[in-house]
Amino acid sequence: MRTQQNIEQFGYRQELRRGVGLTDLVFYGLAFMVPIAPFAIFGTVYAASGGMPVLAYLVGMIALLFTAASYTQMVKAFPLSGSVYNYAGRGIAPPVGFMTGWMILLDYILVPCLLYLVASMAMHNSVPDVPVWVWLVIFVAVNTVINLRGIRMTVKLTRIMIVFELAVLALFLLIGLWALLQGRGSGFSLSPLFDAGSFSWPVLFAAVSVAVLSFLGFDGISMLVEESTGGSAQVGRAMRVALLLAGVLFIVQVWVAALLVPDPAGLLSRPSDTAFYDAAAVAGGEWLRHVTTFATALSWGLVNTMVAQVAVSRLLYAMARDRQLPSFLAKVSVRHSVPANAIMLVCLLSLGVGIWMSTREDGVTLLSSLINIGAMVAFVVLHVSVIVHYSLRNGSDKVWSHLVAPLIGAGILVFVVINANVLAQVLGLVWLGLGVLVLITLYALGRPPALMGMSEGPDRLKRSVPD
Repeated sequence: MRTQQNIEQFGYRQELRRGVGLTDLVFYGLAFMVPIAPFAIFGTVYAASGGMPVLAYLVGMIALLFTAASYTQMVKAFPLSGSVYNYAGRGIAPPVGFMTGWMILLDYILVPCLLYLVASMAMHNSVPDVPVWVWLVIFVAVNTVINLRGIRMTVKLTRIMIVFELAVLALFLLIGLWALLQGRGSGFSLSPLFDAGSFSWPVLFAAVSVAVLSFLGFDGISMLVEESTGGSAQVGRAMRVALLLAGVLFIVQVWVAALLVPDPAGLLSRPSDTAFYDAAAVAGGEWLRHVTTFATALSWGLVNTMVAQVAVSRLLYAMARDRQLPSFLAKVSVRHSVPANAIMLVCLLSLGVGIWMSTREDGVTLLSSLINIGAMVAFVVLHVSVIVHYSLRNGSDKVWSHLVAPLIGAGILVFVVINANVLAQVLGLVWLGLGVLVLITLYALGRPPALMGMSEGPDRLKRSVPD
């Protein structure tokens, strides 16, 4: 049996252009996660973790490495765009896939909105004469034009921007370490990793539920499996590499920043969105504050949103070609081989939601809460789909890969969800309820969720398991 499968085996045509290599995928994943992502949420993670942001990021990375392992297993079996929507739908059942896709939509659709909003607010702070909504429109327009030009152009630009972000990060780390050696900040300490006086499991997992926002996006690599030159094996490898690289970068930068916080007690009692930039100012002065602020705005507003728009458009495309969303979203541009209508819909949603949230004081907090809870629930179902598809349905003898590892990964994420912000839990349940209503409507219309290539029953699924 061949280990590499073509999408034609599942009843689909190869419409998207294959031209994305391993390095491209890793850069894409890093761009989605943003190597300097902690710049924007450092203050919140620091306060939520009781001054142990390094531990929060370390546990978050470990949890998502288990998730990446489950992604690797499912993308082998089903090398299709659509990510957890396809994996849960084919690994468990189509209705479960629809609900999982619905939950991950909460993440993918709102991620660009959050990123545009954060970047626009940062630019407004630097240039107060230009309103937030104007910056938002500029960012959305630029990214939409780039993504409509094709995946190769997106990949090339993400490489350039990743180099820029890494250069800014290296600058901060060098100046920050030098400042610590000169006696600034609180000096070298293990307290950002572990502080016995502040540690508790609820505190840790509450902090992890915030820190994972920086990691969200590694899973977006799986959306490009139909455009990958090496197929599912290449995608799985890229996810692991990107997650590990990002995790190391996140841990190092928050450790240095935690040691440079000018008022640790004050930050613990009152989280600040500018905490990282305040630490940068302690290390190198106001000029370094401005450099890190501008880098955050540029990275979140252009690079991260660019690849986020790519990911959600592929999810909409995958669900639409299965008739679980309006069919116009499945239309692919003949010239550029991209789901043009899906990209335009994401553009309009980002504008509408972004401008609306810019009028709310709690806009960033509200969007962050919704994004995290949607992703965590979908990841739990992903782990369950590995167990059902491989261990229960196909009798796999790979106990670690197909049973133990997914159970551990799901268990960690369940604790994260339980200890998440109450607002996030409530809004997540509301979104889940809306998905149930949509599912009931589909059944009432005689269009229950169905995936191509599954009409032959369980035996067809067994034949889809790679060696």
